[in-house]
Amino acid sequence: MGGAVVELDGGAGRAARRAALGLAVVGSALLCLAGLGWPEPAAAAPAAEDAITGPTPPEPSDYRMEGYRSPTPATLAGARVLDTAMAEAAWRDKSMLLIDVMPRPEKPANLPAGTIWRDHARDHIPGTPWLVNVGYGKLPPDMNRFFADSLTALTGGDKAKPIAFYCRAACWMSWNAAKRAMEWGYSDVGWYPEGTDGWDAARLPLEPATPYRLDATSPTAPQ
Repeated sequence: MGGAVVELDGGAGRAARRAALGLAVVGSALLCLAGLGWPEPAAAAPAAEDAITGPTPPEPSDYRMEGYRSPTPATLAGARVLDTAMAEAAWRDKSMLLIDVMPRPEKPANLPAGTIWRDHARDHIPGTPWLVNVGYGKLPPDMNRFFADSLTALTGGDKAKPIAFYCRAACWMSWNAAKRAMEWGYSDVGWYPEGTDGWDAARLPLEPATPYRLDATSPTAPQ
């Protein structure tokens, strides 16, 4: 969920100064996520090396508002909790739409001239839409609208269509997203708490993820 900035301008001195400034901007974006409890993972680190361990907390009554990268409850009232075998079966027979809600920093509006923002690459469950940053406890109005409209598009407006949310292990983003979908009236909601960590550990296929867009050309638009 990081990004890297590459300096394109010539001149060793200018390049060094601008590269340092660019990296500071990127660092600020990463610190924003870290402040919300979502630290940047080590580049290409295996899931086992980036594991979060600790006691299983009780299920809260409201959304998780901080510490999103931490142990999650064993339950989500009103939702089906899927293990990897159940998620795989739903993915293979298409009985449930799996939705990725892994977060990542947005491109800063004030990047210095001569820098390039590189989004952190993500591999996820093949064919699943990636709704970026919809799993925070409180969503700004534009993100709330994007999430609601995306669910409408992906389900064809059918709130009884089975849907399930995932992220990675110890990720409250998927828990929050599933809870919010139920509050919006979706009646058959699942939560896959192990996410891509559990999927990868089971040696199931992954593919490079592309954020879902609400337009006709989206590779994950409903068929």
